[in-house]
Amino acid sequence: MAEPNTARDAGYFEILARHLRVSADYKPKFGTSGKAGLTKAEFERRYAEDPFYRWVGIDSPLMYAAHKAAGGITSIYRQLGKGGERLFQRVLQDEYCLSVEQSHWNYEIPGARGKSRTLELDGRIDLSHLKEDAKKTIFENWLDEVAAKLKLEADYREAMKGAVFEVRQGYKSADSKRQNADVANAASAYAHHYVPSLVLLSTQINETVAARYEGAQWLLLSGTESGSATESTWTFLREVVGYDLAAFFQRNTDELRELIERVAMSLLEPS
Repeated sequence: MAEPNTARDAGYFEILARHLRVSADYKPKFGTSGKAGLTKAEFERRYAEDPFYRWVGIDSPLMYAAHKAAGGITSIYRQLGKGGERLFQRVLQDEYCLSVEQSHWNYEIPGARGKSRTLELDGRIDLSHLKEDAKKTIFENWLDEVAAKLKLEADYREAMKGAVFEVRQGYKSADSKRQNADVANAASAYAHHYVPSLVLLSTQINETVAARYEGAQWLLLSGTESGSATESTWTFLREVVGYDLAAFFQRNTDELRELIERVAMSLLEPS
């Protein structure tokens, strides 16, 4: 049975809601360089001044509404992903008593003109940061299962410091630039003795993309309601980390669905 609502629930809900509310204010940019995008009035004025667009009817209010809805839906997915990253990291902080710095991982790579760049992943569990022996033992056992699943050499397993996590709400696109960056992230993680894990909140991932990540020895955790702690995001969080995040979503599903509906309705309005 799901736990009763708590102050912790309220804090976690606000992490997601804060990001999703950003999407309600989305305005399409129409190729402009400004961050705010164009209002309906600005769009109509700009496009009415373009002879070709005026002749063919691109300056129609319906076209503005269509652009706003299309870009706004993309914004919802993006903000859901950002909120999911923050939520996952907060759960790690709360369950393992980690600082913000301890709960995520970054590393430097050489950049142009001798300047280095800092790259980071969304979560980290380092064995040296774990203070509670029982939780540390559970996590060490999970690492052993992961090492067996990924067929890591025994001597590498002995040197493993923990795991790092890249959190996504889903992965439907086949963005080669993002994949290349994550393959490089995996190599860097292994070089620093961390196992890289792609954490999906949903079950949505392109099969070709999944195969490439697995080929780069990422552990893939999917948002399935069943499956082991090396397969399911929710099982991993419940059985290894110690917090049932799936139950949180189940407790708050009505409020979350209502929030998404409000945001979507605001995006469908032509104003």
